[in-house]
Amino acid sequence: MVQQVAKESVGTKGNHKRTTIFTYTHTKRTGFRFILYAEGKDIEEDIRSLQLDSAEENNGVVNPGDARPEEVEVVDKMEEDSEEVQAVSQPVHPEPKVKHKEVSAVEDAESQQETEGNNKRHLNVVFIGHVDAGKSTTGGQILFLSGQVDDRTIQKYEKEAKDKSRESWYMAYIMDTNEEERIKGKTVEVGRAHFETETTRFTILDAPGHKSYVPNMISGASQADIGVLVISARKGEFETGFEKGGQTREHVMLAKTLGVTKLLLVVNKMDDHTVNWSKERYDEIESKMTPFLKASGYNVKKDVQFLPISGLMGLNMKTRVDKSLCPWWNGPCLFEALDRIEITPRDPNGPFRMPIIDKFKDMGTVVMGKVESGSVREGDSLLVMPNKAQVKVLAIYCDDNRVRHAGPGENLRIRLSGIEEEDILSGFVLSSVAKPVAAVTEFIAQLQILELLDNAIFTAGYKAVLHIHAVVEECEIVELLHQIDLKTKKPMKKKVLFVKNGAIVVCRIQVNNSICTEKFADFAQLGRFTLRTEGKTVAVGKVTELPTVSSSA
Repeated sequence: MVQQVAKESVGTKGNHKRTTIFTYTHTKRTGFRFILYAEGKDIEEDIRSLQLDSAEENNGVVNPGDARPEEVEVVDKMEEDSEEVQAVSQPVHPEPKVKHKEVSAVEDAESQQETEGNNKRHLNVVFIGHVDAGKSTTGGQILFLSGQVDDRTIQKYEKEAKDKSRESWYMAYIMDTNEEERIKGKTVEVGRAHFETETTRFTILDAPGHKSYVPNMISGASQADIGVLVISARKGEFETGFEKGGQTREHVMLAKTLGVTKLLLVVNKMDDHTVNWSKERYDEIESKMTPFLKASGYNVKKDVQFLPISGLMGLNMKTRVDKSLCPWWNGPCLFEALDRIEITPRDPNGPFRMPIIDKFKDMGTVVMGKVESGSVREGDSLLVMPNKAQVKVLAIYCDDNRVRHAGPGENLRIRLSGIEEEDILSGFVLSSVAKPVAAVTEFIAQLQILELLDNAIFTAGYKAVLHIHAVVEECEIVELLHQIDLKTKKPMKKKVLFVKNGAIVVCRIQVNNSICTEKFADFAQLGRFTLRTEGKTVAVGKVTELPTVSSSA
């Protein structure tokens, strides 16, 4: 017996309703079979038009589900063979199956292209320096010159800056997206952006220069491979940043401590009317900075390069400055200097380590961070330390592109299963299961005392704030073990009770909560730290020993 049921259904395009009649039979051999009629006509043409409409909406890929009716009511179930029904209904189904395979093939091809698109080396570049040196403006100009920002956006920012009577700030608006930052003209949070040259993919980390936001600067510098120290050549501005208490000095020391081994020192604002591309002013800045850079631990000949630029005008950045403006400069432009920098190769086969700098919910739990060691693939099982939560990698995103695997040095967003977002804190580490990162509440470290606060004594019981990779944790000096002789670099025999500025001391440090760290000799980026108190960096150090029994064991 053939039964007919009329159902109202909504069309795939528009909101109009139409009556569709589902005619069905049931046979022992083939189960239910359906013929569809709409308004008295065979619906095969209707299905084809729906498929075409859906293909247009989905960029030419047909979704098989769009061609299926949403609902079918069965009124009667009669067993009766109907060859006519079989003959008409059979051609409807095979085509969507083929299309489904095509969709999978397209997805595979796209995923392969995304994975292959990351063959260029990747470097994180942190822009550091005193407030108002022009870090955000220089970063914005780089993005404009590399084609990441179009002319219309620049015109919009120019108008916005002019309305605020801050005409020269418009390039900084590319990096400073926060309204508070635009009003004050000061970077607060670490800005992040991407650009590419022929050989390298760069991630710009625009660190704040104001002393109130040094913890944010530390967060940015701890993720960086190389640094760009921006110095203003304008009369008075260089002196303000370089004198005692200026952020130029503190940023250089912090950058070296945090693992920024290569430094480009760009003398900005060379086009200013107080400078006019003066070689004398450029040489004066270089001569004053060189001894300080050496004292901070940099090999100036190998690891530091000076060059003049104008961040606002974009001069000596993508192309070399014109000889009519600066006849004395024969060196490279900024893009050339960035491309030429060589850093120590990382080990893609080491144990996986990714300190987590941020987390959020997006179809699951997503964590962000920079891979310091090892590689990761979709489907990998990992540990979130120190809480030892076992998780599975569902998806990996690099520079907003989904990839199947990623190596050391990459900034990633990883979607995880097996853990909730509220169970993760900044400073936790995504780690390999076979060799997890150490989680400790106490460790032994070698400290260099920089500058203690007035009347402060560095001794057992001294408290400060510990900054180590993405961890910010209160700590206490439990015991001074021995002092290091500055001349011989060997431990002194005399028992030490306290130390002064400039001293190097080995001590035992205790924290309230379990933190993830490694010995400096094994994983430098997870074993170097700074101590700060009352908004001032008082010491820098490296982890030398961990407890033999830790929570990673």
